Amino acid sequence: MSEFHAYAATNPKGILEPYSYDPGDIGAEEVEIKVTHCGICHSDLSMLDNDWGMSSYPMVPGHEVVGTVVALGEHAKGLRIGQRVGVGWSAFSCLSCPQCLSGEHNLCPTTQGTIVGRHGGFADRLRVQWVWARPLPEGLDSRNVGPLLCGGVTVFTPLFGYDVSPSARVGVIGIGGLGHMALQFANKWGCEVHAFTTSDSKEAEARQLGAHQVHNTRNPEALKKLANSLDLIISTINVPQDTPALLGALAPHGRLHVVGAVLEPLQVPAFSLIMAQRAVSGSPTGSPSALDAMLSFSARHHVAPVIETFPMSKVNEALDHLRSGKARYRIVLENDIA
Repeated sequence: MSEFHAYAATNPKGILEPYSYDPGDIGAEEVEIKVTHCGICHSDLSMLDNDWGMSSYPMVPGHEVVGTVVALGEHAKGLRIGQRVGVGWSAFSCLSCPQCLSGEHNLCPTTQGTIVGRHGGFADRLRVQWVWARPLPEGLDSRNVGPLLCGGVTVFTPLFGYDVSPSARVGVIGIGGLGHMALQFANKWGCEVHAFTTSDSKEAEARQLGAHQVHNTRNPEALKKLANSLDLIISTINVPQDTPALLGALAPHGRLHVVGAVLEPLQVPAFSLIMAQRAVSGSPTGSPSALDAMLSFSARHHVAPVIETFPMSKVNEALDHLRSGKARYRIVLENDIA
């Protein structure tokens, strides 16, 4: 078996350097992918820095992978050599637990992340279980697909999973890597879209991305004016927020859905939930069927992330650009590994 060539860090916050490894024989359920593009996500930074305490080194990041199938294990299903596929956060699930049998493979108790105990897509090749290599619609540009496979499905899932009505009023907190895609999905879903930001300078862009109304949350009156009106609020930010005020903006039966990884506990007043039958929820990425639905929806409605591209050989420059907060809004590596 030939070696895989990648970029890896050998310690937390370390510089990525060229790294080669022998993946061994292909597993019966595995698919091998020749990587053409790989997005960079904030989760890659968190894993590189071991912020979540589950990183192992040497670490090859990259879980927003696009490429073509070059090899299939004997039990891999539904794919063919030369087919264009995408891989997101998940790389393996058991296929036999109640969650997998219900189509919620991403909630499998033994699911494996693409970069959790595995080598990811900052490489020339990647192997994952066949169910997590999703065929890509022809209408999608390979440069744009990577961010859809992680951030895109993350903000698509609450619309898809909770059967949100096209007449719903949907708020999106944060106009960044996740939020700028959430605005597009909610708009194309047919919803009345409200963007929440702390920067007035983002108003024009938020409207261009699909927001019908833009609210500056630094203004204490902004949420009060929306009292009891929104059906869904998707929070994409990873900093503490005024949860009671957000709940107050929800209509009866409204839902605050959290996809931004805030480490501090949410302050949730019970009476705000009880008296209006509101809900607080969260979700990770999405199932294989959700990924397929999101990709088809994106192709049909021309949903695409705003991206900047770097050659993979400039991966450390790309990571520095992301760490600096200057990325607008997602970074995609174009593979130039010889």
